This record gives sequence, structure tokens and C-alpha cells, in this order.
Amino acid sequence: MTMTRRDALALAMGGVAASMLPLPALADAGADAIAKFTGGADAAMGDGVTLTAPEIAENGNTVPISVDAPGATEIAVFAPGNPTPDVATFKFGALAGSQMASTRIRLSKTQDVIAVAKMADGSYVQAKSTVKVTIGGCGG
Repeated sequence: MTMTRRDALALAMGGVAASMLPLPALADAGADAIAKFTGGADAAMGDGVTLTAPEIAENGNTVPISVDAPGATEIAVFAPGNPTPDVATFKFGALAGSQMASTRIRLSKTQDVIAVAKMADGSYVQAKSTVKVTIGGCGG
């Protein structure tokens, strides 16, 4: 089969048109990751979980955060602006002295960091903190 100039042009125009279509699977990966963690349940904003993160991170490769959620069985941290929004999940057993965790995360750009805690009664509580990344990050 030989490809004519007209066929090549039609193929190229089809590729351009396809690239402009919205991709719902990639549109809100952060919300999908949170929904997967909560099983589709709503995570209320409010008391019960405290997220501590710097307001400005000079290096996006190592952003220190800490999460405290007394009475939680699990805490998940999400960065919706990253290529992979799931950052970390911490599980606490019955003998855990406190339900607190701290780590360093990588942020690709300025974005909200979200911590969602699954409480012992099965409810979900979340906290959000905006971190401004000045240089570095996992996105370049």
C-alpha cells in the first residue's frame, strides 16, 4: 500500500484533532485517588486532622510535612499536581502510641497537599495546605 500526500495530511489532522479531545481519565487524578482511598465516601474538612507543611518550599524535591490525626487508623497524603498523586499512606495499629507521621515528599509544582484520615468510626476527615514550590520538583 502506498500512502499519498492526501492520506498523510488526513492522518496528521486526525492526530491533531484527537490530541485536543478532553481526557476524563487524566482530568482529575487527584480526586480519583482520594475517592479510591475513601471508597467513594465524602471526606469532611475540619477538626480531627492537622497537616503541617511549609508555605514556601525552596526545593520541591524535599518538602517536609507532618500529619497528626488522633484516633485515626490510616492517614493518606496526596499531591494532586504530581504525575502520581498518591504520596504516602500510614497505617496505625491498636498499639500505636500516637497517630502522627512525618516525612519528606516531592512536589512537581506549586499545589495543594491533602491529607485524608480514616477515623476509627469509619468516617473520613481531610486537611489541605498550599505549598509554593520555587525551584526543583519532580516535573522539572
